[in-house]
Amino acid sequence: MKRIKAKDIQVIVYEPAFNEPEFYNARVVNDLAAFKQESDIIITNRCTEALADVDAKVFSRDLFGND
Repeated sequence: MKRIKAKDIQVIVYEPAFNEPEFYNARVVNDLAAFKQESDIIITNRCTEALADVDAKVFSRDLFGND
């Protein structure tokens, strides 16, 4: 995240359980639909069914969808 922000790229974080408005100076979004709408690309640790409708935006090391 620090490397991306160093390139002057705006970062938003999706975390439904986090109650703070920012995380490492990045805006936190608690609504998945809003996050998907606002994101140009999504970098994730795990691919899930919740991201299936935006799979063209998703980049992950989880090649097989099972972590």
